[in-house]
Amino acid sequence: QVQLVESGGGLVQAGGSLRLSCTASGRTFSSSYAMGWFRRTPGKDYEFVAGINYSGGTLYDDKSVTGRFTISRDNTKNTVYLQMNSLKPEDTGVYYCAARSARSGIVVVSTPHEYDYWGQGTQVTVSS
Repeated sequence: QVQLVESGGGLVQAGGSLRLSCTASGRTFSSSYAMGWFRRTPGKDYEFVAGINYSGGTLYDDKSVTGRFTISRDNTKNTVYLQMNSLKPEDTGVYYCAARSARSGIVVVSTPHEYDYWGQGTQVTVSS
């Protein structure tokens, strides 16, 4: 029903930048969906990074990304972005885009199980 495709991952040195993109498609997708970015590393569950609601309200994982990462969306393109600056080796992982349908709630939340659709992930590797 909804497909999410991430892009923009890669290998970068510490201190560098990357911009991830997530484009949504599908008959039931709506700009009212809240969107989130999660990171996963071996042996760990999905870790919330940032989220954004339909009107641009944002939520960040304050412990690790505030001031370095910025989430944004372009509803005309059904695309969400994650600008990542001042990258650190601990930012390494597979980054997943997720969408929360309106029936689940339009508020941005940080818990993975509240999201209904997931992309395939894009690898981000930060070398020291």
